[in-house]
Amino acid sequence: MKILIATAVALATLTTVATPHSAVAQRSDTNPVVVLETNMGNIHIELYPERAPKSVARFLQLVEEGFYDEMLFHRVVRNYVIQTGLLDMQGESRGDDLEELENEADNRLINQRGTVSMARLDDPQSAKAEFFINVRDNHDLNFKSYRKDDYGFAVFGEVIEGMDVVDEVSKLETRRAGILRDFPRQPAAIYQAYILRR
Repeated sequence: MKILIATAVALATLTTVATPHSAVAQRSDTNPVVVLETNMGNIHIELYPERAPKSVARFLQLVEEGFYDEMLFHRVVRNYVIQTGLLDMQGESRGDDLEELENEADNRLINQRGTVSMARLDDPQSAKAEFFINVRDNHDLNFKSYRKDDYGFAVFGEVIEGMDVVDEVSKLETRRAGILRDFPRQPAAIYQAYILRR
């Protein structure tokens, strides 16, 4: 198992000046929306394929394949993020055989409250299937430069309904479970993820 987002991002002298970030992408009736049906309520996520085409394509592919069905939120950090995409409801890991995904963090979207980003290891190009929802504005996770420590995490969507559910998940008490430091004591699970037809 892997913990896929660091709790702190090292600050270093920038060698590249980052482009200013936009708050969110332009919402559109043509953007896909994915619904996460959880044991604590539903979360609706609008995706931004024009700004993060590879991340959105991977996410939609996995949703259609049922990858996120019966999946646990395995990392919950109060007033920071909630994360899923690693463990199923039996505690078995998923996605180890997936190809790593190009990091699209330089798309000028920021990790602000309600946005959804791809999780990864220390290597900026190591995202596969895990994603997290920002519970607050997390500017430390934004793209700053193409240096390894400054690359950031790629925003590819935003919660448009169900932030109250996200907030409730983020308040769960946690414990250490193996290498996982922030595993909820009370299960928070995605029963089903599906594309909303509108």
